[in-house]
Order: sequence, then structure tokens, then C-alpha cells
Amino acid sequence: MSAEWPLRGLYLVTPDEPDTATLLARVGRALAARPVLLQYRNKLLDAAGRRTQAAEVLALCRAAGVPMVVNDSVELALDIAADGVHLGRDDGDPAAARARLGAGRIIGVSCYDEWARAVAGARAGADYLAFGAMFASPTKPAAVRAPLELLGRARRELGRPVAAIGGITAENAAQLVAAGADLLAVISDVFAAPDPAVRGAEYAAVFRAGPRPAARPQ
Repeated sequence: MSAEWPLRGLYLVTPDEPDTATLLARVGRALAARPVLLQYRNKLLDAAGRRTQAAEVLALCRAAGVPMVVNDSVELALDIAADGVHLGRDDGDPAAARARLGAGRIIGVSCYDEWARAVAGARAGADYLAFGAMFASPTKPAAVRAPLELLGRARRELGRPVAAIGGITAENAAQLVAAGADLLAVISDVFAAPDPAVRGAEYAAVFRAGPRPAARPQ
């Protein structure tokens, strides 16, 4: 992971938007809010469509100075020279992804509500560990809920940045930051807002107002 990568702030995740022009317009506005990371995710398009969209979103991220990771696919991340990959339960071994991507790329791991998966991800070299759903999520309504306590425990014991995901809004964000979240992964609350830039800026205010978590173990 690059030493310059910011460790705390808004982590945008793109919606399942099949129309590339619409997606790019929303992403462009959302990037104005200065997120610290963006994940390209689209479960509706075929492989060719995802590659085209991902490359265009990456160009916007490069212009904005925001690193971009790709959901699920190490192959796509390598193909478009993205900044890394986010891996779910069925997306392969983080250690194997690290071997393919090299030391300088970002690898995130979904841990859901599973402590053992977080431990394994940290040992495999993941750069951040994601827990959730923290709240009821419109994107994944059937997702298992993760307890807030996992955020603080992971920060204290595993020495990795911790991301919270699932049902996050600017109104409930402060309790997640207070619980230990470094990154707030958000889809609907920003991208479905009338102006994603304005809504995204509210998250930056949450991080500025909240207490900075204690230092991680070295």
C-alpha cells in the first residue's frame, strides 16, 4: 500500500448503473467531495461492459487524485492498472492477490461479521478490513449485521485500517467513526443524493468533528 494513501475518510462505492454516461456524471460530482478511496463495483454489466466502465471511472479518479480499487476481480484491476482490488468471500485468497498485484497496490477484504476472516485477511497482507452490514442496507437488504464492537477491536488488535459498510448515512456516520472506523464505505447515501458532492462533503465534516482514534499497534 502506498504510504501516501490517506487512512481516514469517505470511501465511495459505485452503484450498479448500466448507463456509463450517467455513472460518470455521478462519479464526477461525488469526487468533488474529496473521498479518500473509490471502489468500482457493477454487478449488472458483462465483463466487457465492466472493463469499459471501470477504465473511464479510473480516468476520473486519476484526474481527481483519488485511488480506485476494483470489486472482485484481480484480473480487471491488472488489466486497467487500477490501484488495487476489494475481495469478498468468494473472490480468491488475499495472499494470492498480493502475489499478483505486488506490494504497491491496495487490497481490501470483506470480513462481514467474522472475526476469523479479519485475522486471516490481516495475516495475508490486506491493507484494510471491511465489516458490515453495520445497518440495514438498500444495496444488500439480506446482509448479516455486524456489531459495532468489531470496528474498535480490529483497530486495536490487527493494526489495519478498518472500513464500515452497509446502510451508512451522513446521519449515522458519527457513531461509526467513534467506534473506530477509518473508512466509511457508502453507495446509496451519496450517489442517490440530489447532489453527490454536497452529500459527500458531509462525511468529511463528520471525520473533522469526531475524535481521532488512538494509534494502531506497530
